[in-house]
Amino acid sequence: MKRLTSIVLLALLLAVLGLCACAGSPADSSGSTGSESASTDVVNTDAQAANKPGSGDSADDQDAERAAAEAEADALRIGSMKGPTSVGLAHMMQLEQGEFTVVAAADELTGLLLQDELDIALVPANVAALLYQRTEGQIQVIDVNTLGVLYGVSLDGSISSVEDLYGRTVYMTGKGTVPEYTFAALLEAAGMTAEDVTIQFCSEPAEVAAQIAQHSDAVGILPQPYATAITIKNSDMNIVLDLNEAWIELTGGALGDFVTGVTVAKTATIQEHQAVIDLFLQRHEQSAAAANADPASVAQTVAELGIIESESLAEQAIPRCNVVCLVGDSMKEVLSGYLECLYQQNPESVGALPDDSFYYGCA
Repeated sequence: MKRLTSIVLLALLLAVLGLCACAGSPADSSGSTGSESASTDVVNTDAQAANKPGSGDSADDQDAERAAAEAEADALRIGSMKGPTSVGLAHMMQLEQGEFTVVAAADELTGLLLQDELDIALVPANVAALLYQRTEGQIQVIDVNTLGVLYGVSLDGSISSVEDLYGRTVYMTGKGTVPEYTFAALLEAAGMTAEDVTIQFCSEPAEVAAQIAQHSDAVGILPQPYATAITIKNSDMNIVLDLNEAWIELTGGALGDFVTGVTVAKTATIQEHQAVIDLFLQRHEQSAAAANADPASVAQTVAELGIIESESLAEQAIPRCNVVCLVGDSMKEVLSGYLECLYQQNPESVGALPDDSFYYGCA
């Protein structure tokens, strides 16, 4: 973050020089832009109050501070993975609101973050909890960026609920990882056990697709965008289950929400650059909203960066990616319950349940 500090000092110097050159002219009292003020409910309000300029400060001073924060936010090094968790960043990428790195695996991101080569990283929910334990509390989660992305796909269009899986064969990836634990929790919530279905684990989504194409009564559990891709390639395939919706219906919020991805930063970075982190959260919320409102507007960017394979697939899959930007108490409520659920399935999946300090911006 030293580079960010240099940038903000330069921005402040330029702002001061600009004020001197304009001495005697009316001050611009417009404050923040409309798009930024529209998302003030997303940021940490306590942090805003703590950083609010005093009543004696001029509008020009406030403009200078905002310009400095924006310059620093534009220099944030943000890392994410290919797939749904990066979709909510696409509009920010188009606006060049940060320096972005997109990788294939979570361990690449955690390595870059711990080596101070990233300021912010978007990682799986359980990885954030593991990082918190590994660093002894030196990592905090600042938002939830993606809810559940697992879907049931089958040639049999009559399937409409988790209960309909009884007696069927289910093909899926992720043995010994979060998808297995999440599916097990859903079965339990539906009053079933793993013995009520035949679960066959595959090494990759393509293998799942091949198996369900050969067995008309089988179901494949796949993440987006793979679930959508299968239905595009084979028009006889149906998306029969949205496991995110099933989670809400079966658990009623008792187990939090089905959380796929979260955004994390080092605690030291947050403490030293709190206003910049809050501005990032404003931008992230606006970017996620843009992707949800008009998937076509970000589909090309998503495809060009390899986040999703093609522009046409991205446009169809994005509405099913459950992209969000949840912060503060809302973030804690949905994430803490889900982590507890994973812990009950397998304590090693999260290491230990994080304490309240894990959640940034909570009361």
